Amino acid sequence: MRAFIFPGQGSQSVGMGKSLAEASAIAREVFEEVNEALGQDLFRLMTEGPEDQLTLTENAQPAIMANAIATLRVAEKEGGLRLADKADFVAGHSLGEYSALCAAGALDLATTAKLLKLRGQAMQAATPVGTGAMAALLGADIEKAQALADAAAQGEVCTVANDNDPSQVVISGHKAAIERAVDLVKDHGIKRGVLLPVSAPFHCPLMQPAADAMAEALAQANLSAPLVPVYANVTAAPIADAATIKRLLVEQVTGRVRWRESVIAMFEAGVADYVEFGGKVLAPMVKRSAPDAQAVSIITTDDIETLIKSL
Repeated sequence: MRAFIFPGQGSQSVGMGKSLAEASAIAREVFEEVNEALGQDLFRLMTEGPEDQLTLTENAQPAIMANAIATLRVAEKEGGLRLADKADFVAGHSLGEYSALCAAGALDLATTAKLLKLRGQAMQAATPVGTGAMAALLGADIEKAQALADAAAQGEVCTVANDNDPSQVVISGHKAAIERAVDLVKDHGIKRGVLLPVSAPFHCPLMQPAADAMAEALAQANLSAPLVPVYANVTAAPIADAATIKRLLVEQVTGRVRWRESVIAMFEAGVADYVEFGGKVLAPMVKRSAPDAQAVSIITTDDIETLIKSL
């Protein structure tokens, strides 16, 4: 069995999508459609920068999605790949869940781009700049990370945001609490705590205003059942019902990204092959969570050709 997986924020970089667009009219069509949906030249920002503008959450989220979907579409339309035939499940990390839903036909491309633009704006606006923070805990499992977060909270928000793999957990919350947590890592048997260069504390209760905004937007969005089930971030379980997908996308804004559990659950369900489209972040995480699995990252046209030959 096989899962197609889609990366989240942090996988953006200036120059993304450039060589793919130069090599494929199919990729160019995806980028043009996203530009049109958003009313901005996002593709120019992706290929030319400046980096600080691309890194802004409202730009990074639709850009990462567009790059992933362009990569998949080239494989589909030039390589003859059919997702419904070659994938048993889809999954994505945080915003990547939207990419996964678009890939599986639950959301059209324009709607996905608009939802992610709004999601980025709403997440940025949910807390005043400088009041929240996130930190990656390296050499931490979920139990150590939770104990550290509880100890550092001291009445403020400090919670596990991303359970990425057995050696990396991300915490999120009030800036002072996250800084306390970083200072306490050694006391909890954790190798390192690194503050992340993010503009807001994602996936924690401080994001409730953004969750409310997404609830309103998703209520109006046309979302149908995906071609294959999607593993939801907040439940680490497969879903295919449109109403449930919408509800869990709202919960995802404030909830934990249970990526490690999702990978293990897919592996235990029989998924041995994981194909990451448009990034090279998730495949290494997969290997750390399910060492016996196969995981590849598809970014270039050469990667796409190799993938098509192997399927």
